[in-house]
Amino acid sequence: MDRQGTKEAAASVAPHPILDAAATLFPGYFALVMATGVVSIACELLGMRSLALILLLVNWIAYPVLWILTFVRALRFRDLLFRDISDHQRAPGFFTIVASTCVLGTQNMIVLGAASIATALWWLGLFLWFVVMYTFFTAVTVRPGKPTLARGINGAWLIAAVSTQSVVVLRGVIDVAEAPPELIQFQVLAMFLIGCMLYLAIIPLIFYRLTFISLSREDFSPPYWINMGAVAITALAGSILVLRGETWPMITPLLPFLRGFTFFFWAVASWWIPFLFALMAWRYIWMKDRFTYEPAVWGMVFPMGMYCTSTYQFGRAMGYGFLDPVPKVLVFVALSAWLLGMAGLLRRIARSLVRT
Repeated sequence: MDRQGTKEAAASVAPHPILDAAATLFPGYFALVMATGVVSIACELLGMRSLALILLLVNWIAYPVLWILTFVRALRFRDLLFRDISDHQRAPGFFTIVASTCVLGTQNMIVLGAASIATALWWLGLFLWFVVMYTFFTAVTVRPGKPTLARGINGAWLIAAVSTQSVVVLRGVIDVAEAPPELIQFQVLAMFLIGCMLYLAIIPLIFYRLTFISLSREDFSPPYWINMGAVAITALAGSILVLRGETWPMITPLLPFLRGFTFFFWAVASWWIPFLFALMAWRYIWMKDRFTYEPAVWGMVFPMGMYCTSTYQFGRAMGYGFLDPVPKVLVFVALSAWLLGMAGLLRRIARSLVRT
């Protein structure tokens, strides 16, 4: 079901503003929590604690609100929810539920040192990962009347890899001083490799679509930044595992492999950035398209913040001190993008309230 169809269906059944918000809720709206969390983490790591705490507060408001809207949608607008689950364009957004849960846990661990909250969110994130991962791939596999590759895939599919690596990162920041049980170490390592597999399996399809299929300027939407964000969080997960190499016995024999693989993914993330900025310049400067707020904007803010955090931890894991200036500059780029996104969101909320 396309976006217009979803809006029309919601408008006919949801006259109340809260019900309307639930009915039309974009499945990927939890990317707001992901973006806010990763920018907060970057601020904390780079010494801007006040901003990190403010963003943590924002997340503890946004995360429950989004869950409430999701539950309302599941109870009152089940048909719309089920349509989204098997929709190739919208269904990948459900992976943001997993990633936001784990990013919020990582944010609480790094900013507050709240290990109990982080651990609870890790178990919740792990459970949600199994539910969303296999529901999504089963639904799009058995769906009749599948779309073409040109219409069916975009950068949002890579949130499957993002959600997987978010589970790895959260566990890695929880168990710093002492190793978790061997079974958890094994599971975390396996999920890191699964996340790598998902990125390497999906990105060729997206790259093919970009380079061999005619696209309009509207096709170059914010979710394409996840092409970079997914590989950046993979590099972050690898860096965290390398940093745990001295305390996690199961990682120690794999350190040479992890270092090389992590370097590979960080380099790929770096390659994407100039290309994505070039596509943005083509759309908004050359083609003079007007930038407007949409929920998918948070899928652009998150990769910017993630690359900043990833580069910080990558430099620490590899001992590359010459990379230190990079995150110190990029954190302000990520903060600026977050402020623009939040301004757009608040403006949309204000307009909705005025209309009612």
